[in-house]
Amino acid sequence: MTDSADASTPAQPTPASIDPQLLELAQEVFDLARRGDATMLAAVIQKGVPPNLRNDKGDSLVMLASYHGHADAVRTLLELGADPNLRNDNGQTPIAGAAFKGFDAVIKTLLSNGADVEGASPDGRTALMIAAMFNRTAIMELLIAHGANPQARDANGVSAADAAGRMGAGDAQAKLKELGA
Repeated sequence: MTDSADASTPAQPTPASIDPQLLELAQEVFDLARRGDATMLAAVIQKGVPPNLRNDKGDSLVMLASYHGHADAVRTLLELGADPNLRNDNGQTPIAGAAFKGFDAVIKTLLSNGADVEGASPDGRTALMIAAMFNRTAIMELLIAHGANPQARDANGVSAADAAGRMGAGDAQAKLKELGA
């Protein structure tokens, strides 16, 4: 027995049930995001491609552009209605992806367009923890300046300072100590 909300929700199409040409077109749109082609992304969205289009891993166009370091493409997508906090199938956010890769310009763009500064994954790991793990002190400063909590702990009780220590990220440890974390 289903409730009325379930009955009105359309079933998700499977890849086998989608026109191969449509799948190829979608792949081309995902490639635009990976390459950071802001102009073409704007054109296809204005022609009707959903700004929150996701691939088979749940990665949105914003996630792909963020992960590949394309601040202009991220800005364009957000201006056209994309969600800066849309998580992929692993629960990761664009800000966490940009912190992992070290793209401070992308993080600035996301934050100025409503991204959650913590960007925590389901296990509680925040963008700050990720930046600390990889010794990205400039990103840590940016996140903290925008309200990231240096005292936050993930599901295992690990803080940003703990994460930095485990990875041997000495500069990150020093920065967090300087900030009182």
